[in-house]
Amino acid sequence: MPQSSKKKDDTKARLMAAAGEVFAQQGYRASTVRQICQRARTNVGSVNYHFRDKKGLYAAIFGQSLQLAVAKYPPDLGLSGQATPEEKLHAYIRSLLLRLMGEGLPAWHGKLLAKEIAEPSGALGEVVESSIRPLYTYLAGIVRELTGEEKPAGGEDSDTTFLTSLSIVAQCLHHHIARHLIDSLRPRSFDPARIDQIADHITRFSLGGIRELAARAQSGQTG
Repeated sequence: MPQSSKKKDDTKARLMAAAGEVFAQQGYRASTVRQICQRARTNVGSVNYHFRDKKGLYAAIFGQSLQLAVAKYPPDLGLSGQATPEEKLHAYIRSLLLRLMGEGLPAWHGKLLAKEIAEPSGALGEVVESSIRPLYTYLAGIVRELTGEEKPAGGEDSDTTFLTSLSIVAQCLHHHIARHLIDSLRPRSFDPARIDQIADHITRFSLGGIRELAARAQSGQTG
């Protein structure tokens, strides 16, 4: 590799590493290109060269972070094609918790996600479509398997499928975002890092709600 190309790649890598830390600490709006470049030991123009602007850098960081996390902890966690819907749901929940709270990922991955949820940047349209929507689509498919709903023919999921999927994800997110609150509520008798225990509970709790929704739909009840 020519020396100039190697230097460009090194600068880009330093920018992404620095940006991940800064965005995770301060959020998109409060972070500045100057702060990121100072941490990366490069000039402000390098952001424009590699990413066009701060928005482009943020989208690249968020997309890379999610791709690395999904590659390490895929939503099916390697289940066979014969897995039951219940097993698929448990794997999905456990994989999401591992992506949020597991070890070995960039230290700022979970913080970056929490910041984006609390303070949406409006900079992630492409990332949502390329990385986040496929995860939602996979979960919605599991929910439909459990409720017996038909897959929509090119249309939106039903409110039941959509809200159920959101509820499952929200339970997982709470264990990450509210970690300090959970520590304060149960400082001795509960370990908020016990991912397997939390995954088992969220799975059982969610399956109970899904079965209730399915039973109501079969009996013709609504609401």
